[in-house]
Amino acid sequence: MIGPSKARDVLSGIGWLSSQPEDFQSEIFKRAMLVRSHAGEVIYRLGDSVGGIYGIVSGAVTVSVAPPNATPQLLHVMTPGGWTGEGSFLSREPRRVTLQAANESTCAYLPLDAMDHMASRDPTAMRRFIQILVMNLDIVLRAFYELQEPDEHRRIAYALRRITSVENAPIPLAQSALGVLSNASRKTVNATLQQFNEAGWVKTAYRSVTVTNLAALGQFAEGGPA
Repeated sequence: MIGPSKARDVLSGIGWLSSQPEDFQSEIFKRAMLVRSHAGEVIYRLGDSVGGIYGIVSGAVTVSVAPPNATPQLLHVMTPGGWTGEGSFLSREPRRVTLQAANESTCAYLPLDAMDHMASRDPTAMRRFIQILVMNLDIVLRAFYELQEPDEHRRIAYALRRITSVENAPIPLAQSALGVLSNASRKTVNATLQQFNEAGWVKTAYRSVTVTNLAALGQFAEGGPA
């Protein structure tokens, strides 16, 4: 079971919080609580009332979005080090995405009132929380750019690179979901994963992908040799 010490090691070592000053990190860890979710459990839904931010400590969570009156579609898979939920804090409006555990997951949850307290005491806290928004916007912009790539195999490589925070960490991801993230057919995803596996870039298992050579995968995505 993931405890506070392990959570601190993970979140202070990768992602948004790792780039923040130690005193700010300490304030986060003092006020955050660990939330454990089972595979498939919804953490919050599109349209839910306002709340705080979540930092992924272990496992993975899916992010799904939709315009009004439409069915949410998979946008991203967040792995350890990722943070989300900042929109409610900044806008005081309902949740704009659905967050769901892809497998057994642990998140650090910083409540909205704790964020308000930190922002009222520290003028730089607001800017630091806004950085989460900027980082997540960068992911969306990157996805938009990478989905313009005409080659399906490279789009799949791009998608795997977007969702991988560290090498050799299994990501719970069905081939159909990877197809959504890369706008590729399931047949193409299957064939491409076999190619990547033979090249030593990934390992595949049932509903799981592990990137073993992120640099080589990225080189291929950017137009390097297959």
